[in-house]
Amino acid sequence: MSESPIEVQDLDKLIEALEQALVNKDWEQLTTLNGQVRSTIEPVMAQLETGKLDAETVRERLATLQTFCDAASAGALEARKEAEEALKGVNRNRSAASAYKNVSTNRPK
Repeated sequence: MSESPIEVQDLDKLIEALEQALVNKDWEQLTTLNGQVRSTIEPVMAQLETGKLDAETVRERLATLQTFCDAASAGALEARKEAEEALKGVNRNRSAASAYKNVSTNRPK
């Protein structure tokens, strides 16, 4: 079996990196990798258009990439929701602490 063209190897590396970042819930890394999707796919599509790559090979990889991108997007939305809930909890605690401070410092002596 012949070695995959460099464009396909780059796409495979991106897919693997996305998978690992998703497993690690590394949202910063996922953001970085997401920025690389277009520049990684464009050479693959150019090779496909010239007939240098098999359409099925490209389709399979793009489907896998789409799966990881969808999962990353869903994970990022969930992380954002969790962060919002945590922030609401911090704000509630701050309000409670402030109210306690006001009550304790305004007591008649």
